Amino acid sequence: MPHRLPLGVPRRPLRRVPLGSPLQLLLLACSFALAAYAGIRLLAGDWFGVALWIVGAALLHDLVLLPLYTVADQAVQRGLGAAGRRGWTLYVRVPAMLSGLLLLVWFPLISGLVDQPYRSATGLSPDGFLTRWLLISAVLFGGSALLLVLGRLRRAAKQRPPAPH
Repeated sequence: MPHRLPLGVPRRPLRRVPLGSPLQLLLLACSFALAAYAGIRLLAGDWFGVALWIVGAALLHDLVLLPLYTVADQAVQRGLGAAGRRGWTLYVRVPAMLSGLLLLVWFPLISGLVDQPYRSATGLSPDGFLTRWLLISAVLFGGSALLLVLGRLRRAAKQRPPAPH
């Protein structure tokens, strides 16, 4: 016996699951296949070391880094928000995030922890990574400041009344 709804309760049509276009489905399947292949290759060697590294990185991020950059972001928001400039936080967040990511990637070379392995593997000197990171960070923050100034000038030009003839 089919299930019947009580009187007065509207019957809702079944919703279709949004699948996307065939190209999107193909790209998604390919990305899953590539991730599975990389995972199998990665875990084939030292699976315990890889798993330990992933768990350690997740714990380091969640227990140490997330609170640090949350506090830093709140400090920036408070510092800029008091003057009515909360919209400026994005111009600090993006270069800070990119600079922090580069520091994370280059930290072993910046700190000098892997000088000999890097030199023997590449034949190059690890000197200069700190200088390059500082220079890239300065360019990121300078470019962000330039974009902020240009955006404010553009908004001011749009709000200015046209000159009388």
